[in-house]
This record gives sequence, C-alpha cells and structure tokens, in this order.
Amino acid sequence: MALPDNAGGVPGDEVPFPEIVELNVGGQVYITRYSTLTSVPDSLLGQMFSQKSTKGLARDTKGRFFVDRDGFLFRYILDYMRDQQLVLPDHFPERGRLQREAEFFNLPELVKLLVPKISKQNSLGDDGCPSDPEESSPSTEAARNLAMLGAAAAACASLVPSSGDVGGKRSGFITIGYRGSYTLGRDSQTDAKFRRVARIMVCGKTALAKEVFGETLNESRDPDRPPERYTSRYYLKFTFLEQAFDKLADAGFHMVACNSTGTCAFAHEQTDDKIWTSYTEYVFYRE
Repeated sequence: MALPDNAGGVPGDEVPFPEIVELNVGGQVYITRYSTLTSVPDSLLGQMFSQKSTKGLARDTKGRFFVDRDGFLFRYILDYMRDQQLVLPDHFPERGRLQREAEFFNLPELVKLLVPKISKQNSLGDDGCPSDPEESSPSTEAARNLAMLGAAAAACASLVPSSGDVGGKRSGFITIGYRGSYTLGRDSQTDAKFRRVARIMVCGKTALAKEVFGETLNESRDPDRPPERYTSRYYLKFTFLEQAFDKLADAGFHMVACNSTGTCAFAHEQTDDKIWTSYTEYVFYRE
C-alpha cells in the first residue's frame, strides 16, 4: 500500500528532499547528492531542488524525479555541476547538442565553454596541422582565420597518399559477425532448421562503419569512438544479413574472407535432434 506524503509527520506540502537523489533523465537513471543538484543556485536544477517540498515535481513509476531531456548528454551536465569544470572525450561529436542542453538547464558558464572558437589550436580539430603562430590583429582576425584554414587544409591534404582516398571514398576493412543456432536431425539426414539471427556485429573504423550503415548503425555500446579509431562494439539495428551485404556492396566493398565455428550445445531428449551454435565472420574490403 502506498504511503501518503505526510506519513512521516511532515505536512504534505513540505516534504523535504533526501540527501541522495535518484533522477530519471530521458530513461537514463542517475544517482547523485542533493548538494550537487543545488550547487548552481540559478540553474534549472538548482531552482527545482531548492523548493521547500518535492510536491509538483514529475516522477516516474518508481518514484524517481523525471526530467524529459537527453539522458546520454546529461552525464556531462551532472559532471559540470559537481565541480564547475568541463571535461569532454577526444573527438566529441555532440558539442552542439550539449550546448543546447546547457542552455536548457540554464548554465551560462558552461554554455561559454561550449561555444565554438576558431583559433590556431582548434581550427581543424585536435588533429589539425600546425598553423602560423604569429598573433593576429583584431581588425584582420576573420580574414587571417580563413587564410589559415585554407593553407592548413592544403598542407594536410598533401600529406595524405592519394591512393587511400579515391573518388572521395576511403579504403579499409569492415568485418560482419553474428551468432546463430540451428537444429540438425539424426545422422544429418534432414535439412537444418535455422533460427533468427539475434544481432549483427560490426568491426572496423568508425568513419567507415558510419558511412556504410548510416542510421541503421547502433553506436550505444561505444558512443565516443573517434572517426579514425577502430571498434568492435557496434551492431546493426536490423537482423538480415542480406541487407548488410547489400549496403556494403552499394558502398563498393567486396568480400575477401570468411570463417565460421560451430559447437553442439545439446540434443533434444525426444527427437535426438542436435542443436548447434555457431559464430560466423565475413571480411569486406574496399580499395
């Protein structure tokens, strides 16, 4: 039986906040201290949790305070409220969206840290070529920045072998892997009965995987992977191998190798049919 708000002797409109607060932000659960949520008094969270009571705040079915925002990006909002410092992973692709979240939570100092700045250090990102260290005057800053961008881009392009990027497409490998199971009758005299593929895994460079599979690529298990790094934790949102092969073929890839392993899991007690499990990989390459 649910207890009323004033079961502890406190009037219903003056229920205090607990020291440890559970939040549900867009489906992601966070547990933090009450002092963290009120560390920036003028912020949205500071105002929400500085009230005299919890009455009026939205809650989910388990009683956690609910905020209808991006649950993944909220981790950086909460980190900032702990010590008022911004620490992001390398090659962070969600900077613009995080800035929007900072504006929503009314964190102006965080917004300032997230505003894009064109300078000799980050005009081309973390991996850009070195630019002219000479200081620029305010009157010619915009023109000099554009000139540095063009010169640096040309210098970087000259360092990249032309054979690695033909027609705007990069060369490289992508490996498709999946686990499957099938039933085989006694003495292998009957046809194998295959079951549905549970998940198709993708291994390769992040940039290549995103280029080929686009919105059908699930990046939730490795969300911050830089474009030029490799990953084996992506998987596809669909479970049809033919669809994966079609996308690779359309992108100019062709299969160069494959391998498979299988083990007998157990036999059916009544029919003696053997249930096998297998893991199969297909390696694709684009020149």
